[in-house]
Amino acid sequence: MNFENEIKQEMRKLVSRRWFFRQCGVGLGAVALNSMLTPKLAAKTAKPINPLAPRLPHFAPKAKRVIYMFQAGAPSHLDLFDNKPELTKRNGQLPPAELLKDYRAAFINPNSALLGSKFKFNKHGKSGMELSEVLPHTGEIADDICLIRSMQTDAVNHAPAQILMNTGSQLFGRPSLGSWTLYGLGSEAEDLPGYVVLSSANGTSGGASNWGCGFMPTIYTGTSFRGTGDPILYLSNPKGFDAETQRASLDTLKRLNEMEFASLGDPEISARVQAFEMAYKLQSSAPDLMDLAKEPKSILDMYGVDPAKPGFARNCLLARRLIERGVRFVQLFHEAWDQHGNLKAGVTNNCKDTDQASAALIKDLKQRGLLEDTLVIWGGEFGRTPMVQGGDDGRDHHNRGYSIWLSGGGIRGGLTYGSTDELGFNAAENPVHVHDLQATILNQLGFDHTKLTYRFQGRDFRLTDVHGHVVNGILS
Repeated sequence: MNFENEIKQEMRKLVSRRWFFRQCGVGLGAVALNSMLTPKLAAKTAKPINPLAPRLPHFAPKAKRVIYMFQAGAPSHLDLFDNKPELTKRNGQLPPAELLKDYRAAFINPNSALLGSKFKFNKHGKSGMELSEVLPHTGEIADDICLIRSMQTDAVNHAPAQILMNTGSQLFGRPSLGSWTLYGLGSEAEDLPGYVVLSSANGTSGGASNWGCGFMPTIYTGTSFRGTGDPILYLSNPKGFDAETQRASLDTLKRLNEMEFASLGDPEISARVQAFEMAYKLQSSAPDLMDLAKEPKSILDMYGVDPAKPGFARNCLLARRLIERGVRFVQLFHEAWDQHGNLKAGVTNNCKDTDQASAALIKDLKQRGLLEDTLVIWGGEFGRTPMVQGGDDGRDHHNRGYSIWLSGGGIRGGLTYGSTDELGFNAAENPVHVHDLQATILNQLGFDHTKLTYRFQGRDFRLTDVHGHVVNGILS
């Protein structure tokens, strides 16, 4: 999986030698250098390599693509997925002192009163999965999802936790999960980016780092689509600039870039060529993609979509349309879950915005035969505290135990995996760290997470750094 890196290393040597001969005025140096290049390397680097060409993973994958519904702001596991009767029973009491040892809260005094959920829970499906009353549509797909109740993360604030979940590190500058997927598998989309980002509600705390390519070539970064108008700014040609003129201009730029690549071998030149060509193709493919009026009314109703109205439901339907067109990784960001106060109303409204469409996406993929090899993920960067904040109707950030769900792509449906203690505080059974989740996602895509690496500044980096274990218990 290091073909691009091998070429890049050779070209760095080439650039260094060329610089020496050129700066030292040795005119025959370039001739001598050319004779040293093997025919194989010359053939590989004569023209920019397509970095998005489909590639085979380490082993046969269960999933060929990913849709990640990232619920930024941190949904309360205690009010959605993890019913705790004991917490309700102790509502208003102080937490046990031993529970708070070495505990770090984001904002509240940890020794705050316990807060039981204000929502009822019901069992769903043949599996009897227990879910909150504000998730009736998710209840309908209970037998198709795997609910992990024992997630853990290292960060306790939004930006670092979001970046950790998406890049494997709390620090800026690492490639995102979507970038690693694109780097490893390439893309099957001919006229759309291989990695597309759709946002609703507020902007994420971690910003574009959540879908950035870090130190990888920029071709692997996520392409953010807007909810209205042109999906990408300035996609349409200005008046007076016809298609023939544009094609001629692009062809000239391509030839110039190929000449520059032959001289320098800079992988960013490949990225530039691909970006120009993709923008040209998007002018015809994007309008068709975004035209939801072509969808049957039954599908629009299932998602709860108004074709003219942007939002999470529309993005869920667009996600299905994107993967049908060969896009490898689609990520939906919905930043609306940070209920430090007004918890009951906030959670209720958020579920009205997301529950129906999330479930509809699973149903739609399943009926089209796409769920089997599409891995779908739903969850945020951490959970919420069992202790109260904001009077008697809010929760603080919590990283020791929370919930997410997955579906499709070789994941066992109807399974509830792991658990937290009786107050929903610590992961008590089968804890799953963020790095474990990342290792498992890569595993389903056909990769050994310890071997999918990218060399940067003399070190082989990977998504999971030096951590992570595949969670075999959730695999079908």
